[in-house]
Amino acid sequence: MPVTTIGNQEVHVDEEGFLTEYDEWNEDLAKELASNIGIDELNDDHWQVISFLRSDYQEQGETATLRRVTAVGGIPTKSLFQLFPKKPARKMSYVSGLPKPAGCI
Repeated sequence: MPVTTIGNQEVHVDEEGFLTEYDEWNEDLAKELASNIGIDELNDDHWQVISFLRSDYQEQGETATLRRVTAVGGIPTKSLFQLFPKKPARKMSYVSGLPKPAGCI
């Protein structure tokens, strides 16, 4: 996997720019990743989604789909589209430092 620098940190990424090493992620990196996709500031609601995704990934071994975040995480789909506009599943997994969810375009 390629290595790139985001902010001041070197990280392993796939061909689409998603992090491939779970432990390379941190909150400062999340802020950089969010900025890269046009999210200027991460608020408490963003962090709730990120926290759910990262803990669910550790339990399930794969990135949660939008449906799972809504059903299991209890976060309404409408809120996800407001927090991560246009392509929420892709954007929230990117900012969370996780692989793109299965079936995500």
